[in-house]
Amino acid sequence: METGLKGRRAIVCAASKGLGRACAMALAREGVELVITARTAGTLERTAAEIRAATGATVTAVPGDITTEAGRAAALAACPEPDILVNNAGGPPPGDFRDWERDDWIRALDANMLTPIFLIRAVVDGMCARRFGRIVNITSGSVKSPIPTLGMSNGARAGLTGFVGGLARQVARHNVTINGLLPGPFLTDRLRGTMQAQAEREGRPVDEVIAERGRASPAGRVGDPEEFGAACVFLCAASSGFIVGQNLLLDGGAFNSTMG
Repeated sequence: METGLKGRRAIVCAASKGLGRACAMALAREGVELVITARTAGTLERTAAEIRAATGATVTAVPGDITTEAGRAAALAACPEPDILVNNAGGPPPGDFRDWERDDWIRALDANMLTPIFLIRAVVDGMCARRFGRIVNITSGSVKSPIPTLGMSNGARAGLTGFVGGLARQVARHNVTINGLLPGPFLTDRLRGTMQAQAEREGRPVDEVIAERGRASPAGRVGDPEEFGAACVFLCAASSGFIVGQNLLLDGGAFNSTMG
């Protein structure tokens, strides 16, 4: 598939590892020039070096917390006119909503709803003026199928999805698309860390627990981050300008619905 992305510029958030890294690597393979962000400078720099070595792409690492005004300003200073924006941030912790205070909710909203909105606001008009833009929000399968223990994530990410549903229809005529990528379980450090606690409780190897989680999916496995990166490239491709305001669920078929 010819994506038409060579020479385009992208900001990819939370890209030092996991699904953000997979998206950055996949875009770099298409010849996209990258600005990648994450909070841990050393890990981010190593990822940037690995992407450069694997693809030959230009990669600028901008350490910082993208959920803060300073973090967003640093990323935008490094790439003030991106053609592609991949919004991504770690989700809030699980728990019982009865235990969460207002500050907990505000942190969740800042990270998983307001940060993507502020970044979109900063870049979308320029994209419209240049007649090309691809914005991809990495959210969660919980947008379609809420997870009871992840109430803050359910709420914040659903709020972002609702906002984008309206905005996407306003900018589509300028060849600017905004869509969501909704991951289920993928083999990332985050998943491994979550499964580690269960493995320790049950006295089993963590890989056994992860494999068991995968077998519960119709696909019979957890996802490979490279698959997720490929889906991101598909939504960003020049030929994907007619995909507007959609939420692509990558969960191996776990969400059971006739209409998706």
